[in-house]
Amino acid sequence: MKVDELTQLAFDALDDLKAVDVRVLDVREKTSVTDVMVIATGTSARHVKSLADNVIVKAKQSGETPMGIEGEDTGEWVLVDLGDVVVHVLQAEIRDFYQLEKLWDTEPVSQPESSNG
Repeated sequence: MKVDELTQLAFDALDDLKAVDVRVLDVREKTSVTDVMVIATGTSARHVKSLADNVIVKAKQSGETPMGIEGEDTGEWVLVDLGDVVVHVLQAEIRDFYQLEKLWDTEPVSQPESSNG
């Protein structure tokens, strides 16, 4: 699956369950680990876990097996590694503390279109 398709899949999976402030960062010029980071906020530990789980389910349904999943136990910050796309789902306090957008010093790319009309 191409990077753009995988990014859209992750965005849609987060959007389906009402993730807050979803950002897509193109980090190709910053790291060789991944091409895109998708960052989203969940409103509670349960919401964070559900959002991440939806990304995992949708990826598997599309034939993409996550390379790794971290943080499911606490639900404060769950990372889903899809290879070319890494998805970070965080609670608001954790996202404010780590400020991943500033850490990667990049402007968000244009957001994929929401499929929820």
